Amino acid sequence: GRPARARLICREEAILCGRPWFDAVYRELDRAVGVHWQAQDGDRLLPGQTVCEITGPAPVILTGERTALNFLQTLSGTATLTRRYVDAVAGSAARIFDTRKTLPGLRVAQKYAVRCGGGCNQRMGLFDAMLIKENHIAAAGGITAAVRAARQRHTDLPLQVEVETIEQLTEVLDLGVESVLLDNFDLEQLERAVAVRVAQGRVAALEASGGIGLAEVARIAATGVDRISVGGLTKHVQAVDYSLRIIG
Repeated sequence: GRPARARLICREEAILCGRPWFDAVYRELDRAVGVHWQAQDGDRLLPGQTVCEITGPAPVILTGERTALNFLQTLSGTATLTRRYVDAVAGSAARIFDTRKTLPGLRVAQKYAVRCGGGCNQRMGLFDAMLIKENHIAAAGGITAAVRAARQRHTDLPLQVEVETIEQLTEVLDLGVESVLLDNFDLEQLERAVAVRVAQGRVAALEASGGIGLAEVARIAATGVDRISVGGLTKHVQAVDYSLRIIG
């Protein structure tokens, strides 16, 4: 095919993410294609900004266009939303975390996007940390039994326990876990949870979770929790609007 040049433009304010995957698409198709970036992953893009130019055979550029843009739009969407949450809690001690609620096949990519947006990663899978939830507690016959069983099976993995009441929190803190997930606690309960941890002299990280939106995340951060996990960062992805045009 004839040589061509294409320009990629971002049509809205966004955080760029996905360069390695964009590059990989064209590398798989034809190593003669050149992608010349004008911004780095994690950079803030403005409407109308040129993100990169692509040179190579026109048929190859067009063949890879949709797949390459799918990666870039999706990952930039996660990075952009993450940055909004991070900006909303700026000035507090709370950090924004993702979850395992990722799109199938894209966990590594989406967790990279969260980091590009300034967020932090929860565990990658079941292999690098333990999270005891309500079903585990029910199956084990109680919180203490569940924690002991988990510690016996995996002595080297960090352990987090999900609690739904202050009473459960009190029990969990005495078990010496690394962190506690405060599921659907309201603001008053979150403040009480922080106070209980101080009163018991514990250092376990406290993580707020449960449908937390941008409108309330700053108030949640102000309660003194250490972490705020948001499944929507990777589950409810609004693709960023990019446009790729042949210009020569």
